[in-house]
Amino acid sequence: MVFAARPKTLPAAIVPVWAGCVLAWKLTGEFDWLIAWSTLLGAVFIQIATNFFNDAIDSRKGADTERRLGPVRVTASGMMTARMVNGLAVGFLGLAFLCGVILYQARGWPVIAIGLPSLFLAYGYTGGPFPLAYRGMGEVFVVLFFGLVAVCGTVFMQTGEWPREGLLLGGQIGLLSAVLISINNLRDREEDGTTGKRTLAVRFGPKVAVAVIWLEIKVAAFVGLAWVAFDQPALALAGAPVFLLGMRIIWGVLTLPPSRFNRLLAMSALQLILFAAVFHVAATLK
Repeated sequence: MVFAARPKTLPAAIVPVWAGCVLAWKLTGEFDWLIAWSTLLGAVFIQIATNFFNDAIDSRKGADTERRLGPVRVTASGMMTARMVNGLAVGFLGLAFLCGVILYQARGWPVIAIGLPSLFLAYGYTGGPFPLAYRGMGEVFVVLFFGLVAVCGTVFMQTGEWPREGLLLGGQIGLLSAVLISINNLRDREEDGTTGKRTLAVRFGPKVAVAVIWLEIKVAAFVGLAWVAFDQPALALAGAPVFLLGMRIIWGVLTLPPSRFNRLLAMSALQLILFAAVFHVAATLK
């Protein structure tokens, strides 16, 4: 079960809520713990459900084969049945729904507007009539939902408002989260090409895939300079880990074989966490 939940991917769900709560506190000086925990747990539960659905659906579609370079998938390996994995996914969506009830009582209909698409896309990312992961839209999905929607939604839950600062922070976090999926897809490009998974790396080749990773990291780092225009110059410090680790990640995807990309994935997750940690510290500065 732990393998299918993919705990190493959870920073992509935790960081947007963490940073969004910090930004909301920075802007208003107020913080609601119940709303924060409900938002965080809802995001984590949706992420886990997405991972479970992904495990079962990829196995059914033949996308996880013996050529896989990434971690073991429980359905394809026979550790769990697809029915069990799908059942767990539905269960975690149910837990996310309960968190949404608390948030709805606090903020009303916008929670439905955010929550329903998020719940559906936990399945629709790899399943349904238009699976985003199989159509080369994984990066767009991540930037939108793990960046802009997650961060702006978190700020709204705390403040009841939609400040423009949320868009900037959401864009940075969305791009850094997309680095994870881009490296994953570049690593699995050859396998995906034989199983009908038309990711960007499959559609346009490794050179374009590397360029996308370069762009995601560089834009996330340099767009942070806009915090100066928002009269929050200290928050631009959050880009420091991106400059440092980002260069190493870019060098890695240019020089290392795909069999060693799991290390780069770990570095990308660390980059995301360090971004949030420095952002948090910077927000406490006057």
